[in-house]
Amino acid sequence: MTVTTDVRTHRHGAEPSSRTTGHRKRRPWTARDKRQLKLGLLFVSPWLVGVTVFVLYPLVYSIVISLMRYSGMHTPEYVGLGNYVAIFLDPLARISVSNTLFYAGLAVPLGLVVALILALAMNQNVREVAFYRTALYVPSLVPAFAMAFIFIVFVNPQFGLFNRFLAVFGGQNVDLLADPTTAKLVIVLIAQLGAGNAALIYLAGLRNIPTTLYESARVDGASRWRQFWSITVPLLSPVILFNLITGISGALQIFTEAFIMTDGGPDNGTLFYMLYLYRNAFSYAQLGFASAMAVLLFLAGMLLASLVFYLSRRFVHYDAAAG
Repeated sequence: MTVTTDVRTHRHGAEPSSRTTGHRKRRPWTARDKRQLKLGLLFVSPWLVGVTVFVLYPLVYSIVISLMRYSGMHTPEYVGLGNYVAIFLDPLARISVSNTLFYAGLAVPLGLVVALILALAMNQNVREVAFYRTALYVPSLVPAFAMAFIFIVFVNPQFGLFNRFLAVFGGQNVDLLADPTTAKLVIVLIAQLGAGNAALIYLAGLRNIPTTLYESARVDGASRWRQFWSITVPLLSPVILFNLITGISGALQIFTEAFIMTDGGPDNGTLFYMLYLYRNAFSYAQLGFASAMAVLLFLAGMLLASLVFYLSRRFVHYDAAAG
């Protein structure tokens, strides 16, 4: 039996066993190999320099400064983990975390649903689909600060369109930005106007789903709702995961809308984590404290991303998407 196996092995030209290949010497580098390596490093050097200067160095510098008491003017004073302890003892820091989690808990799931609905609308086979895609995507191109100013006028209690609409039905004027809860809800609503970016990613995933699957489902008598949950959602699960990760990252860094519209008010109702970090760095001159907040935000983002990736094993179907 052993002889037959060896004969078959040599007859089909199989590779030698791992015992013989393990001692094989590597081919020495030639001048051509070295030249290709230099060219490869030359081509990727802009990326390497950019990552080093704008990512790695600020990250390492923030970690170092987070261990210091530093205002930007005097010599840094080493305090160890004092800044981190101060963050956990700071009531405003806890409020900012609570506000940020409230915002993320509403804006991220709602953004996923709104973007998917927009993508399904963009994917319809109608003559004016190009116009609809453009109209649905254009709001996401408006800068966040411009959209914030637009909404300040829109919800103005004296002459805003929102209150004029309420007046048509006999409603009284309300100041949505004067209440902590409604102010956060307004900012959540503004975030949905930028769903066009995620919708385009959804649209790319929808266009990659074979139409034969829907045809087979219709032959079997499956309704549109059944097709959506049995075909569309499973095959879009990798795209949903991507949009979920990017959505969480963006929600943790919410800043512009609150800074322009409410400046953290009323009653610290929109004091988000990034806004409080900004205040400590540039208003209170506590760069060490702000750097510690930045490090904790980075760790929290990594932890949430890892948790989502771990849980994604249950609902993301890469094999179905690849097929």
